[in-house]
Amino acid sequence: MTSSELWTRATADRYDAEESDKSSATFLGPALDFLAGLAGDGRALEFAIGTGRVGIPLRERGVPVTGIELSEHMAAVLRRKIDEDALPVAIGDMATTAVPGTFALVYLVYNTITNLLTQDEQVECFRNAARHLAPGGRFVIELGVPPLRFLPPGQVAVPFDVSERHLGFDTFDLVEQILVSHHFARDGDDGHYHRTNSRHRYAWPAELDLMARIAGLELELRVADWDRAPFTQDSAKHISVWRKPA
Repeated sequence: MTSSELWTRATADRYDAEESDKSSATFLGPALDFLAGLAGDGRALEFAIGTGRVGIPLRERGVPVTGIELSEHMAAVLRRKIDEDALPVAIGDMATTAVPGTFALVYLVYNTITNLLTQDEQVECFRNAARHLAPGGRFVIELGVPPLRFLPPGQVAVPFDVSERHLGFDTFDLVEQILVSHHFARDGDDGHYHRTNSRHRYAWPAELDLMARIAGLELELRVADWDRAPFTQDSAKHISVWRKPA
């Protein structure tokens, strides 16, 4: 078992509603185009597949998808939507859990590699991806760039969402390279809010490249978003693709 924090039943049950804006065909279209293009005629493996926000529509595009998910509660929500035969999911952590066969694509989206709270575990995640990839296969990660330049001296928090129904901000431990995401989300229209928080280990693109080299993977592409906009020093996130040599 890794140091990742488990999603509770209550959190899993409200996840889809809270992330509904990120589940529309318009929002997901560029990501699905990107991933399906890399998978080609091969199989795809999603680390931390969650409730199937990406995996299910990718499967509907004709890409055979398998998932690995640490939280049984998240996997249970996915299973209400699609049968095991159509989209098999192994319960376990993404750093060590193995599934049968090899894949043209392994992918890990929405900052989820940061759920692994140590550098060693993140390295093992890369190694696990490499073990599952066929020669020439790709490992894809979507990850935010740590917004540390927004921290003036003495400040430890950076807001990332301030809206009518949600307030989100991150606090940073710069020594341990840990951020805590704090969420205040509105429950219905009764004016009440619930608070949640989660710990993450942030990593820089260059650090991920070194993890990939340790795992025997080579950087093939880094862009700023699923539409393949150029990655620059001002990019808030990156989509990185590493290739297993043929």
